[in-house]
Amino acid sequence: MIDFKKHTLANGLTVIAHRDSSSPMAAFNLLYKVGSRNESPDKTGFAHLFEHLMFSGSVNVPSFDDPLQMAGGENNAFTNNDYTNYYETLPKENIETAFWLESDRMFGLNINEQSLAVQKNVVVEEFNQRYLNQPYGDLWLLLRKLAYNVHPYQWPTIGKETSHITNATLDDVRDFYQRFYSPNNAILSVTGDFDYQYIFDLAQNWFGDLPAQRLDGSIIPQEPKQTDARYLEVEREVPTSALYKVYHMTDRLGREYHATDMLSDILSNGRSSRLYRNLVQERRLFTEVNAYLSGDVDPGLFVFSGKLSEGVSFDAAEAAIAEEIDRVINEKISDYELEKVKNKYEASIVFGETSILNKAMNLGYYEMLGDAGMINTEVDSYRAVTADDIAQAAASLLVDSNSSTLHYIAKK
Repeated sequence: MIDFKKHTLANGLTVIAHRDSSSPMAAFNLLYKVGSRNESPDKTGFAHLFEHLMFSGSVNVPSFDDPLQMAGGENNAFTNNDYTNYYETLPKENIETAFWLESDRMFGLNINEQSLAVQKNVVVEEFNQRYLNQPYGDLWLLLRKLAYNVHPYQWPTIGKETSHITNATLDDVRDFYQRFYSPNNAILSVTGDFDYQYIFDLAQNWFGDLPAQRLDGSIIPQEPKQTDARYLEVEREVPTSALYKVYHMTDRLGREYHATDMLSDILSNGRSSRLYRNLVQERRLFTEVNAYLSGDVDPGLFVFSGKLSEGVSFDAAEAAIAEEIDRVINEKISDYELEKVKNKYEASIVFGETSILNKAMNLGYYEMLGDAGMINTEVDSYRAVTADDIAQAAASLLVDSNSSTLHYIAKK
């Protein structure tokens, strides 16, 4: 059980404090409720670009890293489809340094032509290296566009194309900053050996005077139900052909979410899982094969991916996956197999809670979903899933009319 207290400042900033006396370190996590799903279709990649700009210095702190390193801390950030997360770990005695730095860049990020030009070049280079010039790098550029017609999940966090970044103007990024980087669009979570009131007082001192902003009121278009199977073939200079098959699934708070997550583990978590034992070890159809969730807040994707063994056709590979889907729907999952997967979830969650940073991140994430208290109910939610729940989840989503298939063919 993770005990925590929550307080909301008058400007809308949500502050969550958790006391952990086991470590001399503290974790500071600031989550902004903005990701690539909040971008316009003609200006994609902005949330990720902003992650870079946030390290370009602020009005009163030209270098974000220097004072943090002098305080014995380190920091990083990440952006995904749904949110952007900034975090610091540092000795608990220096926690106020994190409050100072993060409040300053929330208050006044130093966006100018020079810093924008530098970060645009960095992001474009990342786009080229990781998505265009790396084997299988354009996978999600292709697959998301195939699976989604209207939802912003149709482009990856890096964006649709480099021109959206190179054409970004100072006015564009300042507008994005004002719409999303404000206290009333953020969740601050702090873990460490502190009194709760001490953290709330620090939050009030450093963030309390920052004004709330008028938030972006755009409605995110929801993807209509897919009614026909979709296919795409591409040929690339890659070592081996690969099969990717995705199905639309429930959202993060959907009733079937936990059963769907466990379905992916029944199929492919580890070398004792079904796909590895049957399709890699025994039938040697794939050199590697996986099933996993895209991990989105809105309805996301259930993903099959596999590298085909030499001489195996796409038809044979797809038929083998279809057989495994049929098995999980029509043959009862054994108690042993179900308990093994549940134990893995529980172990993963419990071990994750030994990290002060993980706890700070998870408190922020669950609060974004609507209730930080979910951090204490996840194990029970997985424990409550039955074999029938998993079979029903598979039967409802793993149907051809809900699928998008990409044949990634190795050029000969």
